[in-house]
Amino acid sequence: MIFEVFAIGAAFVFGLAVRPFGLPPLIGFLAAGFFINAVGPRFGMPSETGPILEYIANLGVLILLFTVGLKLKLRQIGEPHVVGVSLLHFVLSAVLITPVARLLFTSDWTVALLVGIGLAFSSTVLAAKMLEAKGEMGSFYGRAAIGILIVQDIIALVVLAIFSGTVPEPWALLIFAVPLLRPVLYKLLDFAGHDEVLILAGMALALVIGGYGFELIGLKGEIGALVMGLALSNHPRASELSNSLWSLKELFLVGFFLSIGMSGLPDWNAIVFALAMGVVLPLKAIMFFFLLVAFRLRARTAFLTSLALGVYSEFGLIVAAGIPAAEPFLVPLAIAVSMSFLIGAPLNRLAHPLFERFEPQLLRFERKTLHPDEQPTDLGDADVLIFGMGRIGSATYEALSDGGLRPVGIDADTYKARAHAEAGRNVVSADAQDSNFWKGVKLDHIKAAVLAMDSLEAKLIASRTLRAKGFTGPIVSHALHEEHVAMIKEAGASTAYLTMREAGRSLANDAIAAIEADPAS
Repeated sequence: MIFEVFAIGAAFVFGLAVRPFGLPPLIGFLAAGFFINAVGPRFGMPSETGPILEYIANLGVLILLFTVGLKLKLRQIGEPHVVGVSLLHFVLSAVLITPVARLLFTSDWTVALLVGIGLAFSSTVLAAKMLEAKGEMGSFYGRAAIGILIVQDIIALVVLAIFSGTVPEPWALLIFAVPLLRPVLYKLLDFAGHDEVLILAGMALALVIGGYGFELIGLKGEIGALVMGLALSNHPRASELSNSLWSLKELFLVGFFLSIGMSGLPDWNAIVFALAMGVVLPLKAIMFFFLLVAFRLRARTAFLTSLALGVYSEFGLIVAAGIPAAEPFLVPLAIAVSMSFLIGAPLNRLAHPLFERFEPQLLRFERKTLHPDEQPTDLGDADVLIFGMGRIGSATYEALSDGGLRPVGIDADTYKARAHAEAGRNVVSADAQDSNFWKGVKLDHIKAAVLAMDSLEAKLIASRTLRAKGFTGPIVSHALHEEHVAMIKEAGASTAYLTMREAGRSLANDAIAAIEADPAS
């Protein structure tokens, strides 16, 4: 028990310590893992990951991938830029890293190839975590990144089967029967209600049916959790289920990042290996960028996607642990993966400002013919802009339409925008953080703008850019936290409302009106 107490305490202290530097907590959790590994034995604790922590880490990964699946559409995984970039990048990365590993660290070409393959993949956990934290999982670049990661996971299954000498059981073919279960899964979710049973339903689907169930038929539990999420992604309550699992997922993922840091303490050879792989790391993102541009994605999309994927994957550790020939590289790979996390997480937080800084240079590589989902946005004759077409944005749209105005909704999620358009609403797919959108958009007829997205960064960029383009009309925003109100107003918004406070006031007004209208009162 003292091990778990020590682990939680270290995670809290180190997670808190990185906040003043603007770093995400996961950097602190990684550091806490190395700290426990270094000092734990002095207090009678094991230097490796404890069984409870390892179990919690696995739960966190499964629930994360389940929630990722809930936000995906199956057809996006089969898009040419997803499949093509995944396969080409895997081959190029393995070809690039294998000779380096062979030349500097091992005389065995098989081991060098395993190291090259292990570092060819990108981290699904880190990318999904960063995208979700920024509220950009549904954006075009976010969907491209997650789609590529899913294809990489499928490749990983094949690699493990080949090098570990294990072949999936014939029962693995049952994965193709998952679509037949969809009506049953939908009914299960309908009956679950909105309370604790919904959370338990999500955990049962992610951990029991997806995780353990897929392992029984010879497939990775991570793939099972993802597939179960995909099977439910079109259900009306998919978003509610994802939100209900948020806190559990965040808590369990602390164990994952701690376990990465606790994979081992480096010796000199491990440090040299990690530094060498750190030098090669930028090439990983650069290759992603040029491959994505070659598939007609815009420079901005390619840049943001390449940053999200420009880290090494925890799959490298699975390779080293599961294949005897690669076991000597377990600790060096853990250090290399951890180092890539330390580099990649802060860069992802600064992704949008970095693109703005290097935009002129990056645009030189953009192809003239763009992907159909990347075309310029036309606002038509709209007179009110609504950024973010979730629940708040949709309600705002309906109220403005009922009031005789002509609103247009803007949402970065292509599928969400398309669903609104099919329902008869004037909604287009665009990103408020996209400089190209602002270059082409015409604001001559716009009288007001409403910022209904959740991302604080997106609200700040939209407010500043609207004012920079000479827009003098009212900019009205909602805010999730008290400290965000002043920041949004400082960026140029006319008014910022605390969402929950305004909901409470609206309820109070309705209660007062009901009391005044009741003769008995």
